Amino acid sequence: MPKKYRVTIDRDQCIADMACVALCPQVFEMSEEDGKSQIVEQYRVEGKLGEGVVPEELFECVKTAADACPIQIISVEELSE
Repeated sequence: MPKKYRVTIDRDQCIADMACVALCPQVFEMSEEDGKSQIVEQYRVEGKLGEGVVPEELFECVKTAADACPIQIISVEELSE
């Protein structure tokens, strides 16, 4: 079974650097309401802007974005089956 990963953004701490959006636009976008990073609607969990679940093929993308965040507010963890 393919792995899935939970991606979480601490939106309260977001400084709108846009590194995540630049590196992984398939998963991250900037909110038009508050200008902060959020998960694209396709991958959101229960409509939460800062929480999503992505398939294995996007792991490298989200990991690169998380590592590039200047304030390290993006976390990526493997979901257990």
